[in-house]
Amino acid sequence: MSTPDETQSGRERAIIYVVVGVVLGALLVLGLVMFRAADRSRDAEAKADELIQALDAAGATITPSKDQIVRVLGDDGGATCADPNDPLTRATLQAQLANGAGGPGSRPVISDRKILHGQLLIIQIYCPGELDEFQQYVDDLQTDDVTGA
Repeated sequence: MSTPDETQSGRERAIIYVVVGVVLGALLVLGLVMFRAADRSRDAEAKADELIQALDAAGATITPSKDQIVRVLGDDGGATCADPNDPLTRATLQAQLANGAGGPGSRPVISDRKILHGQLLIIQIYCPGELDEFQQYVDDLQTDDVTGA
C-alpha cells in the first residue's frame, strides 16, 4: 500500500484553511447570537406571564395567549413602549378614542375609564420608566364609566 503524492500547492491549502476558519468563526458568532436570543425569549415569556396575571387580576374577560403577547410585545414592549409619551403617539391614541366614523363625521368621545388600563399595565411591566408621565396623560383625559361594567 502506498500513500498518494500531495498535489496541492501551499497557496491552495492556505485558501482552504482561511475559508474553513471564516466559516467556523461565522458559526461561532451565530451561536452567540442564538444564545442571546434564547435568553431574550425567556425574558419575553416571563413578562408575558406577568402581564397575563395582571390582566386577570384587573378583571379582563379575555386575555391574549402567551404566544401572542410574546410575538407582539417581545421583551421590550414593542410599539407600546417605543415612545408612549411622544406627541405623535398620543395623537394616534386620541384618534382611536373617537366615534368610529371616517372623515368629517369623526368626533372625539368620552371613553370609558378602563379603556387604557391594559396599555397602562403593559407600560408598567415592560417600560416602567415611562409610566409616571403616561399615567399623568391618562389622568388628564376626560373619561367616565360609559360601559356600565
